[in-house]
Amino acid sequence: MQRAMAPKPQRKKPLKRGKTKPTLPVREEEEPLNMESMGHPEIYPLVLTTMTQEIFDCRVDEDVTDDQPYKLIRKEDILADFEHRAAVSDFYPVKKIVQEYPGDELLLVYDKDFKYGLNFYLIGTEEGKESYLNPPEAPEEQEEYKEYIPEDIYIYKPPVSKPWVSLGSEKEIEEESVKESTKQTKDHCLRWMFWKVTYMISRKRSDFGASVKFSDQNASTVKDAYIECTAYPDKNFTLKQLERDVGMQAVPQIRDTSTQTRWAYPKNATTQYYPREFSEEEKDTLGQSKTLTEFLNNVSISVEIALQQNEIMNTFVDDWKSLAEEEGTFGDKTDTHLKEYQSFTDLHNLAEKMITCICWHPVVCGLIAVSVAVRLSFEERVHFSGKLLLQPSLILFWSFSDPIHPQLMLESPDDIFCFKFCPSDPNIIAGGCMNGQIVMWDITAHADRIENIKAGGNRSKKVTLKPMFLLEPDSNKEAMYIRQCAVSSIENGHRKVITDIHWLPDTFEINRLGSVFENRSGISCQLVTCSADCTICFWDIRPQKALSSQPPAEKKKEESIEIPFDLPSTFLHLDLSWKPLSKIRLSKGETTLDHCPTKLSLGEDNLLYKAQAKKPVSLYSVHDGAVHTVQRSPFYEDIILTIGGWNVAIWKEGVTTGPLLQSSCAPKRYTSGHWSLTRPGLFYVGREDGSIDIWDLLEKTHEPAQSQNICITAITCVKPWAFSAKQQLIAIADYYGTLHILEIPWTLSHPSSNEASSISHYFEREVKHLEYVEQRKKIREQEKKEMDLELEKKKIKTYQKSKERLETELKADYDDYLELEKSTLVRLGLIKVEETGSHVEMM
Repeated sequence: MQRAMAPKPQRKKPLKRGKTKPTLPVREEEEPLNMESMGHPEIYPLVLTTMTQEIFDCRVDEDVTDDQPYKLIRKEDILADFEHRAAVSDFYPVKKIVQEYPGDELLLVYDKDFKYGLNFYLIGTEEGKESYLNPPEAPEEQEEYKEYIPEDIYIYKPPVSKPWVSLGSEKEIEEESVKESTKQTKDHCLRWMFWKVTYMISRKRSDFGASVKFSDQNASTVKDAYIECTAYPDKNFTLKQLERDVGMQAVPQIRDTSTQTRWAYPKNATTQYYPREFSEEEKDTLGQSKTLTEFLNNVSISVEIALQQNEIMNTFVDDWKSLAEEEGTFGDKTDTHLKEYQSFTDLHNLAEKMITCICWHPVVCGLIAVSVAVRLSFEERVHFSGKLLLQPSLILFWSFSDPIHPQLMLESPDDIFCFKFCPSDPNIIAGGCMNGQIVMWDITAHADRIENIKAGGNRSKKVTLKPMFLLEPDSNKEAMYIRQCAVSSIENGHRKVITDIHWLPDTFEINRLGSVFENRSGISCQLVTCSADCTICFWDIRPQKALSSQPPAEKKKEESIEIPFDLPSTFLHLDLSWKPLSKIRLSKGETTLDHCPTKLSLGEDNLLYKAQAKKPVSLYSVHDGAVHTVQRSPFYEDIILTIGGWNVAIWKEGVTTGPLLQSSCAPKRYTSGHWSLTRPGLFYVGREDGSIDIWDLLEKTHEPAQSQNICITAITCVKPWAFSAKQQLIAIADYYGTLHILEIPWTLSHPSSNEASSISHYFEREVKHLEYVEQRKKIREQEKKEMDLELEKKKIKTYQKSKERLETELKADYDDYLELEKSTLVRLGLIKVEETGSHVEMM
């Protein structure tokens, strides 16, 4: 029996000056999990990584095989591993079992078929170890089994019928039945009578034999057209539902048929013939023939057209392939759900952190980087600012070959909210911090799995890919902590958190005045950032000319600064003195609210930013919350997806009347989203309840095509990636710091033959619809103006008519008053009226 050798003591590395010794995370002891539910309380499943297998000499297919799948490990070696690695040890879940084990050696068994769920399991008792190493012999088991076999043979006996015995049920039926009789009670006080109900149906004699005409009528308007019989509970006829246990079995009809077709036996046949040639006389006769000349002149044009068509069109194209999609693809066409592929969680960092940004490595397959931040609000971050300085702010590089240990860890002065790889050199990374600073890293010296890239300005854009998920993990290699190369000046940068960062394409750049011009170097060397302080800044990573005009004393002072040996000097000229090349402050425009940019979407042909602050060209109140996703379609440069609040919207650049698509409010708030990389009409949207909505515009445009739950907390970031033409993955990060990698099914990754044209026609149709709505809106506004004008004219005419009528009425009233006054004075004798004239004489 082989014995496991004790692990070699590792030499402690000297600590660097200025760094403290990292403390291992302390994990509370939990009750070890055993297989008592399966009848084996002595078995404890374990997960042993490659490093643990090498330490205890229990490597799969080398030390433990199918012939000898177990290994005896000394108890002293496991206790020494507890002292050396503490809670990181893979035996830590069974620490209590190991300490209380009475023997000196424990039995470790390799579980190849994952019978108990994990790749190894530990037997925690001496009896279990002896029963595994010395199993009972098979013949004894067979003899014991024979003792339980019954000697008597069962003989079928048919059932014998018995006479029927009354239990009183016929009396109950007789009592409940209704009879035509009169029953009188003993005290002669009550009498119950039962009689039949008789109905008589009559009809007029004149209606017999008359013709019948049927017609439709409204039952609600005609009197007595319908009778409503509403249901009501009757206590006299309350029935109790009885349960009956009945079993049925149906056997389909089976039919055996056969057919036979004739098989044609293939044969190889050949033939040989001699070409028929014209003689010299026949050639002369045909050359002088007018009929042949006219024929050639008539068909020459058609032949030339056919030859031109053959040159333009590819005659060897298989048209049948365009009628149906390719069958030989990866995955099942009927499956539409995302499948869990792998997940990553930082077990060494127990702080409550969330993932803020995801970036797949541009050239290395199976390598993904994520930035993490503490889950605190702004007030809590200010309150705990002293404690946050002691915690590392990192960007973690995860590899599919090792889901437990990060490959690289990039340090930063504050938590990173967003970061991007440089498109010209993937070893250069730029990130935006919570405090408004920009951080630069250079991982060229640590990119061991990528072929060496020459440093300098002429870096090659093409890098040989190495699929990391096919490589064996290096268990002896610890995760590398990489310090930043440069940090921007905190006084001249952003005042608040940087919400988005982008590298400008290598085709153009801007100057200090904000003018755009061609980038002749072909290398991306400028950045654009936006922040919650209502500013957009442009940055340049190249040395500025102003540095050469500094006095010699200041240059010597800068050269005398000592550079740490583990810090690259790539961007030393930018450290703590990096200022934005140009800054744009967004104005409020016609509103009183500040415009705080959260995301940017840059187009290579339409970047026309200027240094002068301008008002927004157009404002839209479409989203009912902060916009956290602004992304251009990878298939249409002028189509933009925006997500914010509880809805999504799709816009077309140049169309200022509104969005092409605006969804209704979702049941939960949206948190992130991304376009599909291979399907023009599909995009993913993450929600705060941990579900992801998959929108397929070919299937539905008013709601998601399907929804799938991924985790129990909010989704913070979504990023798909295409590994090959047959396999695509999507990375989904949650609020608890877990990175989920899921496999995209065939139906969500492979477009149909005419999907691009169908989606393009859909967008064009929506643009025409918006134009039509805008035209109708203008027409309605013009009609409203005309109606208001007519109404004003009517009011003026009405006012004029009422004014003339009022004057006439006032004059008539005045005349009546004069007549009344005159008659009153005459009756009183105060005036005298001559009958012959109109002269009035006062007394």
